Amino acid sequence: MNEEVAKAEENVAVAVFDGHAQAEDAVRKLGQSGFPLEQLTIVGKGYHSDEKVIGFYNIGDRIKLWGKNGAFWGALWGLFVGGVLMTVPLIGPVVVLGHLGAMLVGAAEGALLGGGLSALAGALVSIGIPKDTVLRYEEAIKADRFLVMAHGAPEEIKRAQALLQAAGPAELHVHEHTCAHHAGHAARERAEAVAAPGSASTR
Repeated sequence: MNEEVAKAEENVAVAVFDGHAQAEDAVRKLGQSGFPLEQLTIVGKGYHSDEKVIGFYNIGDRIKLWGKNGAFWGALWGLFVGGVLMTVPLIGPVVVLGHLGAMLVGAAEGALLGGGLSALAGALVSIGIPKDTVLRYEEAIKADRFLVMAHGAPEEIKRAQALLQAAGPAELHVHEHTCAHHAGHAARERAEAVAAPGSASTR
């Protein structure tokens, strides 16, 4: 994707699914259609308060989860480059797999926080999704729903929107004039720089 085009003409489609089976089906359908997996992100609860979990962020490594959603996250991990497990206030442990995972590492370190937003909300607002909508997305995750996000040029997102709609989401929104491509790659570069030899590890 051309960097200048990405900044000026990028849209983000966000689908909210009631269950992990629908979310996984949507991701796989997008992949099978040829939609670039590096332009996808999936967000949902990592585990519940009565479950034990082990998790870490490391690009190219794995996340290990036990509990209700453990098998789901394990099955999807191989499709994505990296991910993050983090605790979001009032929601609990949240997993983010895909392109925007690195953004949440930066957000957790305070780079994107502001206005009382959580790291998750701050990251989503920073790419151009309206704050009120982001807070609704957080409520959806709190209610055990899953977000599947696709970013790209308008024509790519039009195709992704049709595929996401076919998977039966509870909600589906397209946000125009966003910057997930640029912001996500910049955050990934920062995360990789921190993890490089001689720097403090993010792990």
